[in-house]
Amino acid sequence: MPTLTHLDAAGAANMVDVTDKAATDRAARAEGLVVMNPETLRLIREGDAKKGDVLGTARLAGIMAAKRTHELIPLCHPLLLTKVRVECEPDESLPGIRVTAEVRVQGPTGVEMEALTAVSVACLTVYDMVKAADRGMRVEGVRLLHKSGGRSGIWEASPGPEASSGPEASRGREVQA
Repeated sequence: MPTLTHLDAAGAANMVDVTDKAATDRAARAEGLVVMNPETLRLIREGDAKKGDVLGTARLAGIMAAKRTHELIPLCHPLLLTKVRVECEPDESLPGIRVTAEVRVQGPTGVEMEALTAVSVACLTVYDMVKAADRGMRVEGVRLLHKSGGRSGIWEASPGPEASSGPEASRGREVQA
């Protein structure tokens, strides 16, 4: 079983010392869903939400959140992110919005938390902007899809709908570079 890096010998939480780690290219990609009524999705698609541009606002909120992850998640290092891309796409099959984020850095630690934070905040922003029309929306399936760089190399989530919930949710695979 892997050891937890944020615990000291006494079991107390501490920030990992990355002083001696080399800066390497690192990337992470995450996704999440906002499931809603078809009528709510129509409001968003047609630009009729009372609060304005739902998808544009959610995209910007996700980018801003990625840059502030270290202020929100204890023990995360502040990083000089070199890329944050957030996409919010309507998906009729849900119905709802599929949010994805890609984050890159050249640094001593990974950007998985930044990608997950970007997705989470973008999803919450969608909810906030149309909650008056649909309080029953669900934010679900927030998960890491891919990470690369660092000592552990490349990791990819298991594909398929079962991968976002249930016992299969934490499964993924290391990929040989």
